[in-house]
Amino acid sequence: MSDEFDDKGIGGLAGLFKQAQELQGRFKRMQEEAGEKTVEASAGGGMVRVVVDGLMRVRKLEIDPVLIAANDQAMLQDLIVAAINDGLRRAQELVTSEIGKLNPFANLKIPGMGGD
Repeated sequence: MSDEFDDKGIGGLAGLFKQAQELQGRFKRMQEEAGEKTVEASAGGGMVRVVVDGLMRVRKLEIDPVLIAANDQAMLQDLIVAAINDGLRRAQELVTSEIGKLNPFANLKIPGMGGD
């Protein structure tokens, strides 16, 4: 019989499988927590403001009434797009940072492992 199926080999594989399940559980919790976290972004000197959550959903959009009164549709559209894109970028940075915390090597400065 082959040595690859001895108790140590199976135990090692079971341990690896358990670690993968734990990581998957931590990742799922991180996703849930990220969905509750929000970032804010703005454009036009704060005339358009958005709140985006960690699931990349726009939760809130505020437009200064002065901007609406200006009746400049093209500018309003550009500012809304800019604020939303900035909010999505910030939310992605938040999620990337949170995912980085799951990396067991996150605190090590290993070339090629994101710490360089």
